Amino acid sequence: MDAHARASLTIGDLAHRTGVPISTLRSWEKRYGFPEPRRQPGGHRRYSDADVDAVLDVLARRRGGLSLAAAVHRAEAPQVRSGSVFAELRRLHPLLRPQVLSRRTLVSMSHAIEDECAARAADPVLVGGFQRERFLRASYDRWRELARTAQVAVVFADFDTRDAAPPRRGAPVEVPIPPESPLNREWLVVCDAADLPACLVAVERPGGGADPAAERTFEAVWSVDPQVVRDASRIATTLADDLRPGWRDALDVPPQPDPPGASEDLYRATLLFDRMVAYIDAAH
Repeated sequence: MDAHARASLTIGDLAHRTGVPISTLRSWEKRYGFPEPRRQPGGHRRYSDADVDAVLDVLARRRGGLSLAAAVHRAEAPQVRSGSVFAELRRLHPLLRPQVLSRRTLVSMSHAIEDECAARAADPVLVGGFQRERFLRASYDRWRELARTAQVAVVFADFDTRDAAPPRRGAPVEVPIPPESPLNREWLVVCDAADLPACLVAVERPGGGADPAAERTFEAVWSVDPQVVRDASRIATTLADDLRPGWRDALDVPPQPDPPGASEDLYRATLLFDRMVAYIDAAH
């Protein structure tokens, strides 16, 4: 039985079982898209037991001190058990085709996404994973400029937790990576925008740093599919919630509407670009 078949509760039932007034539930739905009802042919809302649990979870998080926006986000956020954006994205989208690419190729692809985002994206959510703070410093001016016009920009690196800058609008949100985190091996560039979705997610191959003269190599996936990009963004920002609690409250980040699906034409273009990137990387 699917979720739609199990959705038999009216909004009055949901209010009775959670203690949240009907007017409040409607207000949450209008502002945050939560809880999202299934609609009957006549337009009547219907909810499931999972919606009851989600609303109760929001109430518990509010009692714990989270803002309503942050509590709703955490209730809807994916469970990232691995702590890895790369692993979770591949789990959700097994048809993504990993490619082994050099660091130079990743730099070129990252700059292309960043530049296009700066030129065209409207109010994006941006994520950058840099592994080391010293790697970020070389790109910090770029990310400061990107953050200036973004809805939010989050950067992961091995910041000293005592020195990470306080979150504020128009500046990158610095998220410290603990030594045991898989993010220490991951490269992230995510531009989650309705008019320009793009993401590049990679993990450094083991032993890459053993020989200082050797080119670092990564296993990488990339996509311009809006749903893949949204998942990459949600996974990364959920990890940011875990590693730097409270950053979302400081910026009052609004929820985003669900993105459209990708077309067959986009899928075919992606396959062609995959092959082109492989040839370009091999020619280096």
